[in-house]
Amino acid sequence: MVKITTDSTCDLPQSLLEAHNITVAPLGIVKGGKLYQDGINIRTADIAAHVAAGGDITTTNAVNMADYEDLFRRETEKYDAVLHIDIGSGFSCCYQNARLAADEVPEVYVVDSGNLSVGHGLLVLAAAEAAEAGKSAGEIVSLLEDLAGRVEMSFVLDRLDYMKKGGRCSAVTALGANLLKLHPCIEVIDGKMSVTKKYRGSIEKVVADYVRERLAGRTDIDTSRVIIVDTCEDDSLSSIARKCVEEDGRFGEILEAKAGCTIFSHCGPNTLGILFARK
Repeated sequence: MVKITTDSTCDLPQSLLEAHNITVAPLGIVKGGKLYQDGINIRTADIAAHVAAGGDITTTNAVNMADYEDLFRRETEKYDAVLHIDIGSGFSCCYQNARLAADEVPEVYVVDSGNLSVGHGLLVLAAAEAAEAGKSAGEIVSLLEDLAGRVEMSFVLDRLDYMKKGGRCSAVTALGANLLKLHPCIEVIDGKMSVTKKYRGSIEKVVADYVRERLAGRTDIDTSRVIIVDTCEDDSLSSIARKCVEEDGRFGEILEAKAGCTIFSHCGPNTLGILFARK
């Protein structure tokens, strides 16, 4: 049996992680000079409260090689092989650290998702289902390498202050976007984040427009599964997105997820994304 492990940026709901016996290595989150573990002793609400009170934006630390090696040694004692899937190597050195750790432990395979959040999570879920079906580690790696190139992950931002504080956009850009009520759509393309469109209006209207546009007239979508992910305190935006997906009527499974602290640190509150694979 192949054991699937991943890191906390996959943003899959705890219920799915438990159902598929997926073990998660948490990234580090630095808040107010103190190191926390994503999803263990810090939540997105803690970050939002800290920033709202005037605190600096939280930063993220990759999982280190030693922690990966501990994880891999623990799991290879119980399983024939371990297959680990990381956040895209263009976003973090998690993949590099995991590869170094895997060199020290036999029968460990490391896959670069080339993606983030549930774009990464979709691969984790596919790997777990393949492992449950009795596929070998090599077969699962081949499956993931094919799937990774077909994943379409994008999201719309409500506000740019987190991106500005994190140095990912200028103060001028952020101010202009706020004054004009512009909401950028960011898409993961070739392992990097690119702004592909700017929407205008309330975030509620933007979410509906964005989801409908992602799906309209498309005949190249694998409609077996779609994942909606957001950084909201409530379900106000995800319910809008879900309604649009249900109106589309083609998807066999609609999953919903809340982004963890790693994604929240960069995007801030009221960000929403939709994820599916192409055929």
